[in-house]
Amino acid sequence: MADRYLHLTGTAPGRFLTRRLGLPQPAPLRRWTLETPHLDGPLLHLTAGASAVTGVAEALRTSGLTVTERADRPAAIVLDATGVATAAGLGDVHAALHPVVRSLAPGGRIVVLGTVPSPDDHHQAAAQQALEGFVRSLGKEIGRGSTVQLVRIPVARIPGGASAHAAGSTLRFLLSPRSAYVSGQVIELTSAAPDSGSGPTPITDPAAPLTGRTALVTGAARGIGAAVASVLARDGARVIALDVPGAREELESTADRLGATALPLDITAPDAADRIAAAAPDGLGVLVHNAGITRDRRLANMPADRWASVIEVNLDSVLRTTDELLKAGTITRGGRIVATASIAGIAGNTGQTNYAASKAGIIGLVRSLGPRAAAEHGVTVNAVAPGFIETKMTAAVPLFIREAGRRMNSLSQGGLPVDVAEAVAWFAQPDSTAVNGQVLRVCGQSLLGA
Repeated sequence: MADRYLHLTGTAPGRFLTRRLGLPQPAPLRRWTLETPHLDGPLLHLTAGASAVTGVAEALRTSGLTVTERADRPAAIVLDATGVATAAGLGDVHAALHPVVRSLAPGGRIVVLGTVPSPDDHHQAAAQQALEGFVRSLGKEIGRGSTVQLVRIPVARIPGGASAHAAGSTLRFLLSPRSAYVSGQVIELTSAAPDSGSGPTPITDPAAPLTGRTALVTGAARGIGAAVASVLARDGARVIALDVPGAREELESTADRLGATALPLDITAPDAADRIAAAAPDGLGVLVHNAGITRDRRLANMPADRWASVIEVNLDSVLRTTDELLKAGTITRGGRIVATASIAGIAGNTGQTNYAASKAGIIGLVRSLGPRAAAEHGVTVNAVAPGFIETKMTAAVPLFIREAGRRMNSLSQGGLPVDVAEAVAWFAQPDSTAVNGQVLRVCGQSLLGA
């Protein structure tokens, strides 16, 4: 369903009326297209603190933007604040961004580079944690469709230019139209990159980085799952699209459109992992757990079967198939597992105790399995947590609840399925080795939760 309010505020009378009434002013978001793969304008690279990260300049040059230390109308600003280690040093953050923040072009990007708060130096820990509050607040006030993020780089990995490799895919994603509906997020890169055997797979074609990889997407017949399958296919993957047999017609239509393989299968079936392995005899490079259901009711009115079905589909099947596919070696070394959580699993939601529990469980899975899967199998494990995304399901939500969901975020609008898909594709990148155990909210910086 079209967002008529967003269209209204794009007209002169609509802007005048909504401003007079003090209503939200959403800006149309610029998303990735083949014709416009990059932001328009230069990238302003600034430093706060006594020292800077070696190798970041090289990583920024892969963004496709012209990197400069002075610009009148930058499309993006990257502030290296890894050297901020005291409360007084936070003044350098203000001094660097205060003069230029108003000059950021509409739809621009601000990325602050920090590092992990130290368990041994409480002054450094306080200063680096302060950056999180700063970024989340700036994201809520920046406006005009712009976004703000914090990326924590493991300083121990800096010598020898390794930091450029660690941060490269993350900076390219955040500094591009692909991250249009991601704001106010904290991404912590790891220095414990997974052992992929022969080292990271080289990307021979930046336009198709998943070439040579097989990706399986569950819940792929429609909505977010279909968008994920489409973006992974666009990026060069051979896609296996899985959904329940009851959705066979839509599933086959999606698969035919993408040149993918349709796999009608109930992910809760006892032999689901075996059938997935049979469909991918050469192994999986990417596994995306997207299948999910809702059976909403307040707990006092929720029978056991409604609780159990949501936990089974959204969480237990994910745990079971992931364990079995890892044990069998179906997910190859250097592989990527991406699961779908939800902001409901972070903030909770009335009438969704079962759904919120299942999605919070996904977050627990990612945080626990990520480091172990990297060490034992050479595989990373991450999750996306969508907010209000414009799908057939949200189109059926009552009008006033739907409008509240759209406006209660820093971008004052709902996201699109492709926004979630672009985040999944970033996690799936062969050079996203340093991104592990992360839960990325794709919610326009929803006002719900942290």
